[in-house]
Amino acid sequence: MSTETQPHPPSVEQVLAAARGLVADGTSHAALLDVARSVVDAERERLAAGGESRTAEMLGDEASIRLAGLTAPRLATAINATGVIIHTNLGRAPWPTAAIEAAVAAAGEYLLLELDRDSGRRGARFREAEDHLIALTGAEDALVTNNNAAAVALAVGLAGRGGGVIVGRGELVEIGGGVRIPEIIRRAGAKLIEVGTTNRTRAADFEPALTEGRARLVLRVHPSNFRQEGFTETPDPSALADLAHSHGAIVVDDLGSGALLPTERYGLAHEPTPTERLAAGADLVTFSGDKLVGGPQAGLIVGRAELIARIRRDPLARAMRPDKVTLAAVGATLALYRAGRAEAEIPVWRMIAATPEALRERASAIAARVDDRAEVVATEATVGGGSLPGETLPSFGVALAGRSADRLLTTLRRGSPSVIGRIEGGRVILDLRTVDPGLDAELAAAILAAVGAAVGGAAVGP
Repeated sequence: MSTETQPHPPSVEQVLAAARGLVADGTSHAALLDVARSVVDAERERLAAGGESRTAEMLGDEASIRLAGLTAPRLATAINATGVIIHTNLGRAPWPTAAIEAAVAAAGEYLLLELDRDSGRRGARFREAEDHLIALTGAEDALVTNNNAAAVALAVGLAGRGGGVIVGRGELVEIGGGVRIPEIIRRAGAKLIEVGTTNRTRAADFEPALTEGRARLVLRVHPSNFRQEGFTETPDPSALADLAHSHGAIVVDDLGSGALLPTERYGLAHEPTPTERLAAGADLVTFSGDKLVGGPQAGLIVGRAELIARIRRDPLARAMRPDKVTLAAVGATLALYRAGRAEAEIPVWRMIAATPEALRERASAIAARVDDRAEVVATEATVGGGSLPGETLPSFGVALAGRSADRLLTTLRRGSPSVIGRIEGGRVILDLRTVDPGLDAELAAAILAAVGAAVGGAAVGP
């Protein structure tokens, strides 16, 4: 009685020979060998499951495709039509062109990062961003870290090991990723001292811990992600700073978003600026580079030179410092503020400043291309990213009707380009405030493709 033998895949050497002429010049033998082995292993499993045999040439082609795929871009770009300007899930603030160009130059070339041009000796690490911060805020000195949580942790570290840090209970917030202010203080080696109540805290609440010498630092935290209303009270920044300084304590004010332009100019609530808080007596102010500043992820610290110098000497400061690409991009972003070009060239502020009339005109043009399947609608956009909670901006967009808004939204998200919108009243809403005008034609084409796919049943529902 004869039995059928299980087919065997081509050998690794045969697949290697077939693939060598297909891969890019300079590809190492080790990398190609690793991929060839994985292809042969997968083929062996496929054959064991009853699949048909494939030739060494076919497997060599698959190996070359896999190898090329390793260096293909993994992050897919998207058109943000949600109406949320600083969208955390979509990468927060898109960079201005100047920052992108500065980052590319810094990444692709050698540069005088820590070398003095005149002496030829090691000098201060690239200072452009910090010099801009000094000029923009009136601070004595500044420091750039890799994010604002790092900036807060370094500033709180000034209290010293076991030193007391006073925080009002209403400001013991949790920021993105589950990071909580009490945890930051604990990991910095300091001791949290809570004062006041959740909704009402006064400067007098800070006095006992300061008078008794239990606190070395007062931390104010801007509640960026939420807003309290009703029976509330917070201490006046100047009064609290005077009280802290009379007892030799340091005042650190974490602004979170840290606007460098007056938000009220655009019909939004006033957002405290670093300049205001320094003028009110804060010794250090910390804020983010990738929210209302509109640049790359970074933590920005401004304030007294002596305290900044102490932070620079902290061993953790090296672990939290940004690389050359981030420094270059932050510097280029801040330079736009000094040049008076922020509103025109920084995408976040360009979106905030866009007029409803201009947005309605763009929405009408897109709706005309899509015909009767789209309708121009008034919408409300938000800043997002924990900035200005509860504040909205009047906007316009297009509403898409269909048998299944969920299906249509999924089709748009899975398309190329990926379009991210929202559902309201059973319709897909695409808000134009968060779409770059240069992408309007691409957005219209994506809508036409998605509507056709959804009608034809080609889309796969969630």
